[in-house]
Amino acid sequence: MQTCRHELLDRTLIWNQAHLLHALAEFESFYNEHWPHRALRSAAPLRPVPEPISGPDRLDLLNVHRRNRLGGTLHEYAHTA
Repeated sequence: MQTCRHELLDRTLIWNQAHLLHALAEFESFYNEHWPHRALRSAAPLRPVPEPISGPDRLDLLNVHRRNRLGGTLHEYAHTA
């Protein structure tokens, strides 16, 4: 609950109940599917542990794509092929 409050509700002006429900659903999806959790070794609860980057030769192939969620309040990063 603290994470939701600090990362979403303290940074967002909520207009009405429909907007609140939409923002909370988006944050729940983001938190469970993307947010890295320390206790899960950087995995999200609904996503497996990511494969480690083991060699320096793979760093040259590392491309990162950023996706804004909730108008830029939340940022989702992913490796691209």
